[in-house]
Amino acid sequence: MAIRLRLAMHGHRNHRIFHLVAIDRHRARNAKPAELLGIYDPHLKEGETTKTFQWSVDRIRYWLHVGALPSKSVLKLLETGGILQPGSPYHPKPKSPPTSSSPTAKSTS
Repeated sequence: MAIRLRLAMHGHRNHRIFHLVAIDRHRARNAKPAELLGIYDPHLKEGETTKTFQWSVDRIRYWLHVGALPSKSVLKLLETGGILQPGSPYHPKPKSPPTSSSPTAKSTS
């Protein structure tokens, strides 16, 4: 069972909240997760200046330790929160340019 850390979307159309969940990668976005790890509300309330994210750092580190892979958006949030360092092993590897194994045809003039 391959576990991913990803965001599940909940709430009304113009006021979404996101749950950080550990879930099997083959399950639907809003399916029942293995564990709820945090809640992210991207909307600012009256008088607030920063967005808040409530999460369980110990449980996130546990899931990363047992092999769960974070999605791209979760990876950005974990870096912003200081749980992961930039350049961690969870970053996607840069694709190398394809090498041509066939010889190139040379034109003779």
